[in-house]
Amino acid sequence: MNKPLSEQTALITGGATGIGRAFAEALLESGIGAVVIASRRRDVLENAAGELNAAHGPRVHPFAFDIRDRQQTEALVADTIHKFGSVDVLINNSGLAVPETVTGITDTGWDEVLETNLRGAVWLTQLVLPKMFEQNFGDIVNVSSQAGKHGYADVPSYCVSKFGLLGFAESLRDDVRKRSANVRVFNFCPGLVDVETPPDHPPRPGFIHVRNMGRTLIYALSLDRDVILEDINIYSR
Repeated sequence: MNKPLSEQTALITGGATGIGRAFAEALLESGIGAVVIASRRRDVLENAAGELNAAHGPRVHPFAFDIRDRQQTEALVADTIHKFGSVDVLINNSGLAVPETVTGITDTGWDEVLETNLRGAVWLTQLVLPKMFEQNFGDIVNVSSQAGKHGYADVPSYCVSKFGLLGFAESLRDDVRKRSANVRVFNFCPGLVDVETPPDHPPRPGFIHVRNMGRTLIYALSLDRDVILEDINIYSR
């Protein structure tokens, strides 16, 4: 089963800035029906939605929420499904790092990182899956990192969260495989991403330009539904 992109709705956490915004722009340019961008800062969300709608038509809808709050997360998914009928593309992009050494990890830093980067993504996935199973269609995109494959001494909790996101995705793939569900799971594992350089300028040395994240997303989503594309490693040579 397939569904035209023009009839699909994407939900992108952290969708107002950086990689999330690049994903939103790429989906809009490719003709998606609606994009919900969600994060904590309402002013940033509304500014981003205004700019994107001015450029691409009124298809972007901001929703302010805290991914660490279960009720707010449930409200986000419920509101999206109520307005648009489904979440066809879920992009788990929210993420942060707290720089602490292995011996200096604090409870506060650990909880903030793990609740944002991992538990929130698990919650959102659990909430959208029933509708995806019901319609037998959906794509889940997890933004992990090269820190999900390699440990770094200055951000151990961030590495744990990104390793954990990949592990959760493996379990999710096995689940949908056993159900024979038409739900795909993609993991992006980027290295350094330049989100500040304008689109018509080269990125900083050692970085990839953020536009390449959007291009790669569209490529992955355009593949035949029976094609498996697992971890997508993307970084500067």
